[in-house]
Amino acid sequence: MVGGGPGSFIGPVHRMAAELDGAFELVAGAFSRDRQRSIAAADRYGVATDRAYADYRQMIAAEHDRPDGAEVVAVVTPNHLHFPVAQAALAAGIHVISDKPATATLAEALALQVMIDRAGVRYGLSYTYTGYPMVREARELCCGGELGAIRKVVVEYSQGWLSHAIERAGDRQAAWRADPEQAGVGGCIGDIGVHAFNIAEFVSGRQVAELCADLSSVVPGRALDDDCNMLLRFDNGAPGVLIASQIAAGDRNGLRLRVYGERGNLDWSHENPQILTVNWADRPTEILHAGAPYLRRGATRDSRLPSGHPEGFIEAFANIYRDFADDIRAGGDRGESLVPGIEAGIRGVAFVECAVAASRARAGWVKLDWSGA
Repeated sequence: MVGGGPGSFIGPVHRMAAELDGAFELVAGAFSRDRQRSIAAADRYGVATDRAYADYRQMIAAEHDRPDGAEVVAVVTPNHLHFPVAQAALAAGIHVISDKPATATLAEALALQVMIDRAGVRYGLSYTYTGYPMVREARELCCGGELGAIRKVVVEYSQGWLSHAIERAGDRQAAWRADPEQAGVGGCIGDIGVHAFNIAEFVSGRQVAELCADLSSVVPGRALDDDCNMLLRFDNGAPGVLIASQIAAGDRNGLRLRVYGERGNLDWSHENPQILTVNWADRPTEILHAGAPYLRRGATRDSRLPSGHPEGFIEAFANIYRDFADDIRAGGDRGESLVPGIEAGIRGVAFVECAVAASRARAGWVKLDWSGA
């Protein structure tokens, strides 16, 4: 693991998710640039102190040379380090699973794609919400044609934790997200807006072709956006709406997705992730429950407990790690993977850069296109 030192939120999540099904074991880490902090994290994670490093390059070189060295590097750092860490791991022939976004810039994402193709190893992105069983069930409903042609997509992701300038009061999680040098060009759009974008495409099976973006920095003095509102146009002509905000005071983690087809619509909310509601035009509403035997094989496999026993964020994350392990073991023979890869990474970074540039220029509708990058 690179990152995940003392005070990290996502580092322990990665560790718990990776080890939940016994697919991985955390054996080494460059948890912090400070050697003592890295050792402290290693002690907490149960990692031998001689495999706690203060530099990811040193870690990758040392682990590469060990007969029992790490086989996968998990990148759980602020955004600006995603590319160089992945680059170093790929150069050593080590698989990579990374937090989103794939990189801080589109140019880096496109360069990373070339490196992945040359390295011949696996690369995955932890778009956590794609791991929820009922999100995967929703994807099957859309992509299997049961809703008919997709006509509209509405996705919103609303938080309130940045409604005050806590980055200037010593909050480390807020500080790097509000810093363009560490977060990149996008604030809220790059932190949670890209999750909303990804889940909209993942479930609907359609890709965003155009967007009209209005991004704001509501809190005075904040350098990056903290509120995002945009219209979308998908590749089949279907309209969409995406709202993402981190200044919606009182909101917690309000991710909600609605997809409308010719025959009905589906509705999923992260605050009640065990349920998927399907509202049909010509028959009664269905309320589908995670873990139930009537679900498709994928969603059934993704629940570890019987229906009615709540599962959540860690388990969804663990589904991504388990699938990534299966991908590695299968080589190129497993077929299409549900783990988002570099293609999703490129689309996510392109979405952020396109939305930021279009909003700044008040450009109206623009194409989501990076062919000239």
